[in-house]
This record gives sequence, structure tokens and C-alpha cells, in this order.
Amino acid sequence: MPIADSDGTSIYYERHGSGPAILFVHGSGGHHAAWWQQVAALRDEFTVVTIDLRGFGKSDSSMPEFDGQDFPGDVVAVLDQEDLTDAMLVGQSIGSVAALRAGLLRPERVSSVVLGHSLGGISHPELKELAAADRAEAVKLPVIDRLLTKEFQTSRADLTFLFQQMGTFNVARMQDLRNLDTNGPSLEEIQASGVKVAFLAGEKDAVLSVKTVTRAHELLPGSHLEIVEGAPHSMYWETPGPYNAAIAHLRRTLTASKDSA
Repeated sequence: MPIADSDGTSIYYERHGSGPAILFVHGSGGHHAAWWQQVAALRDEFTVVTIDLRGFGKSDSSMPEFDGQDFPGDVVAVLDQEDLTDAMLVGQSIGSVAALRAGLLRPERVSSVVLGHSLGGISHPELKELAAADRAEAVKLPVIDRLLTKEFQTSRADLTFLFQQMGTFNVARMQDLRNLDTNGPSLEEIQASGVKVAFLAGEKDAVLSVKTVTRAHELLPGSHLEIVEGAPHSMYWETPGPYNAAIAHLRRTLTASKDSA
């Protein structure tokens, strides 16, 4: 069982396939197994790495509280143990915050970061205001309606049930996580790192609007923007085909200039 040491905390991860590396970082209701539709589709062309952040899945969950400031170190521990030097980190929702910070901590190991349905905790007053307005609308909906479309819930009751069950394997819950967006990186820090950033958004994301993500892309020179038609916040689960195609395209095309790192 592969385990990485993150400052004394045991972090579970898995490595599948071969080729250019993609490391997936789950959201608040996920863990390594949530990426089953991505591993099966991408492992023939890429090295696919999935991890459990502390408090999730098979990683150490014995701590009395969960601090989001520790999550980037969990990702770095896996990057270091596997000696990856050209990885693309893909975050889902809050996992994007950990992915972006890990990339900035180890730009020599990370060529690019894909911020899935998230601004990655970027510190910028306009973006914070836009994201707060989106959240204010999102909280009016039941949690499941924020993540999956009504149509999917009706037509795929089986996969909706499995999606909800995934979170029951975690000790940490969204409400337990502290300091997720504290001391986020500035746009200037991201540019200086040499790490390429892509924003991946779903047209029907009820948590973070396309308008907000598009504005973040406009404010970060050199960033990429991928918007998937008809996709919700949990695009990786509901619309894996278009999601996997977007991830594969980004892995094939994004490169970073390490001269600026």
C-alpha cells in the first residue's frame, strides 16, 4: 500500500498507468476512489496519481481538527516520494486550493495546475467578491443540487446514490475544514512561479459561475480557460467523457517555462 509521509502524517495514494503524469486532488466529499472514471480512461496514455488528503479516505484521520493549510504539504509529499518532475495537478473544488499551493511550493516538479470549479484560493479583491456572490446563491440550494444536475439525479439514481455514499468514507467534512483560503497566492506570485494555470469550469456549475471563472482567467495573463457545455460542479462524475477529454487535452498541450521558476 503506497504511503507518503507529510510531516509525520501518513498520506495514501495510488499510481496507475504510464506516460506524462496527472495527479488528481479530490474535493470535500471525495477521496482517491472518486476518480474511477478518470483512472480507467486516462491510464493508457498517462501516469495517473490519486491521493487522499489527510482526513479523507485511507489517509491518517486521527488529528482533532483539519486545517486546509496542511493539504498542500500532503500533495507535495506524494510528488516528492514518486519523484515526479513534470506533473499536471488537477484539483476538484477545494482540492484546487491544495493543488495550486502545492504547485507553487514545488514548481520544479509541477508543470501546470488545473483549477476545477474553483479559483484555487487566489487572493484578489474582485475575485473574492464575485465568488462570495456565487456562494450566496449556491447555499439556497440543497447540497446535492449544487453538485449534480436535476436531470442526472433523475436519470441516474444509481450513480447519484454512489456519489453521496463516497463522502461517508471520510472523517473530515466541509464544515470541519479551517483556513482553506487563508493567505492565498496573488496573481503576481502565480505568474512568477512559471507554473501554467488552467481554469476548468462547467456551464451549469451552481457553486462557481462561468462569469466568475472567466474573469479570473482574464486577470491571470497566460492562463487557459476550458468551459464544458452542460456540465455541473461535479463534472468529473456526471459528465466524465467531456471532462476526461478536457484533462487529456490540457495535459498534452500545457507546458511551463521553468526559466522563470
